[in-house]
Amino acid sequence: MVNDRGIIKKTSLMLPEHVEALKKLREEEKWKEKPFIDEHLKEEINLTVQLTLKDDLRIELEYFKDHDCHKIEGKLLAADPLLSYGRFADDEIPLDSIAGARID
Repeated sequence: MVNDRGIIKKTSLMLPEHVEALKKLREEEKWKEKPFIDEHLKEEINLTVQLTLKDDLRIELEYFKDHDCHKIEGKLLAADPLLSYGRFADDEIPLDSIAGARID
């Protein structure tokens, strides 16, 4: 029976810089693309944000950051279209990164 160590054997012959480059490449392969937001969805998100600000409601936002989708929920304190951000108590989110909005 042949005892083959597989990838362990191959990586032992590689320089540490090459191993790091391969790890980075594998991580980059997992990156997601930013979702395309059409005009209809942008308008729907805008109306939801305005309604939550006007009526002091809780909102759940889905946004794209660091090559992945994230969710945040809570009360939106402000949304400034000129500076292009939405502010929660603990976080600020760029408005152009929002992919979805839902009233809680």
